Amino acid sequence: SWFGQNWRHIQESLGRNLANLFWQRNHHASLGEWNPSSTKSPTFPKLQMRVSGILGERFPKGVPWVRYHGVYKDLQINIVWPGKDTLFGVDSVGTVSASLVTYASIQALKPDLIINAGTAGGFKAKEAGIGDVFLASDVAFHDRRIPIPVFDQYGIGARKTFSTPNLLNELGLKIGKLSSGDSLDMSPQDEALILANETTLKDMEGAAVAYVADLLSVPVIFLKAVTDIVDGNKPTPEEFLQNLVAVSAALDKAVTEVLDFLNGKCLSEL
Repeated sequence: SWFGQNWRHIQESLGRNLANLFWQRNHHASLGEWNPSSTKSPTFPKLQMRVSGILGERFPKGVPWVRYHGVYKDLQINIVWPGKDTLFGVDSVGTVSASLVTYASIQALKPDLIINAGTAGGFKAKEAGIGDVFLASDVAFHDRRIPIPVFDQYGIGARKTFSTPNLLNELGLKIGKLSSGDSLDMSPQDEALILANETTLKDMEGAAVAYVADLLSVPVIFLKAVTDIVDGNKPTPEEFLQNLVAVSAALDKAVTEVLDFLNGKCLSEL
């Protein structure tokens, strides 16, 4: 299963990585076996497909999470969006929501692979530019500071992502390290850890998804498109909103290319 991005919702919010996509090889399903779609189901333009279905009995009662699902070629795809916060009514961004949704989705859907696809801030010092799409090689946290031996490394939680050398070579994606934290801005302490980790990309969910996936032994890859330059001159919220639609289109194209590459392959061929 793939765990990926819901473009319609990301375009409506400041949040990053608002949904994830799960993929499974499926040699028996056909397009005609989709559940009936509502007129509000999101569309993946490049895939020429619609994914449909509201989550239902697979998730705990009362959670705002939304699941869409469909079939593309031999791939069974589930997209899970964390939904709107029940108290404040905004998109459920950040590491807590990402961890909960990832755990529940793995338990319910039993994915073969997770793709966390979304937007991120990039560092020009690491040659990231607006619209660039990266495959993350490593993930870590930059705002979990525990100044006690060993606990400090636990707080950073640095992990390698699932290795996909053939995918990387075939699609010509850029590669870089991803750092995650629960704030859109960057404090001096965050910046120090980000620089120490040699980070190329900054988001608000990736490392949490990686932690849960690693805990439950599910491979995960991260596709990140750059909407704003963290070490640039423009305010992050302004630059993010300015570039979101165009960058989402670039990410949509990259996700489609990844799915085309994955179709018919096993994990060892990636």
